[in-house]
Amino acid sequence: MYFENIPPAHRSIILVGGITFFWLLEGAVPLFRFKYKKWRHALPNFFFTLTTIIVNFSLAFLLLRTADYTVASDFGILNWLPDMPLWLFVVLGVLLLDLVGAYLAHWVEHKVKPLWMIHLVHHTDHNVDTTTANRHHPLESLIRFVFTLFGVFLIGTPIGIVMLYQSLSLVATQFGHANIKLPKKVDSLLSWIIVSPDMHKVHHHYKLPYTDSNYGNIFSIWDRIFGTFMRFDRETIVYGVDTFPDEVENGSIKGLLKQPFHKYRKPTTAQIEK
Repeated sequence: MYFENIPPAHRSIILVGGITFFWLLEGAVPLFRFKYKKWRHALPNFFFTLTTIIVNFSLAFLLLRTADYTVASDFGILNWLPDMPLWLFVVLGVLLLDLVGAYLAHWVEHKVKPLWMIHLVHHTDHNVDTTTANRHHPLESLIRFVFTLFGVFLIGTPIGIVMLYQSLSLVATQFGHANIKLPKKVDSLLSWIIVSPDMHKVHHHYKLPYTDSNYGNIFSIWDRIFGTFMRFDRETIVYGVDTFPDEVENGSIKGLLKQPFHKYRKPTTAQIEK
């Protein structure tokens, strides 16, 4: 009931509260001691966080109408399954939304060249921290929204589960990107259930094949099921993308807005093997 009617202010508190919490945690137990001015690095990431908010809030009515339609029409995977306890209904709803709205969307963005060029804005951060979580070009925010909308329609999730999923997704991505150093055993255990920081950092390594791995957002199960899970020593991770090494342009809002329209640069075989 709470998530069916969650006020926009409460969603904003989750966003700001999560960033603040992990920002402070990064200062206490950092994985890397970046040589950067944290606020300056955060500015373009905050800009894209704002554009993401604008896109999502502007189109939120479509999620509501779609969710209401599936409930009223008894349409979607959840509604076609036998009756089940409420807790299982909610868990399945969040799991399946994570599959379609996050994992599938992310995988497609890496496999379709024009979408990769849009997604590139997220990957060209040379100092990944919790502010990187929502560093998405406005076009990507729109693409992700379309996948989520399709997921709501296909799965038949009521709006309460949709809002719960989005809240969990937000905190999960802030956690996964946070520049924090958990004990390796703790991180490894977490990665059997959820996407842990070490697991997601592999995805941000600047060279293939690691860039094309660990697509999950909330749950790690999808990477393990579909064979896209990879490990890599966290101390040797280098952030960014090898074919877009200009750190100045990659830290500029203007440069990042234009980045999807650069000519695609395919990495060489030598670059991939190295």
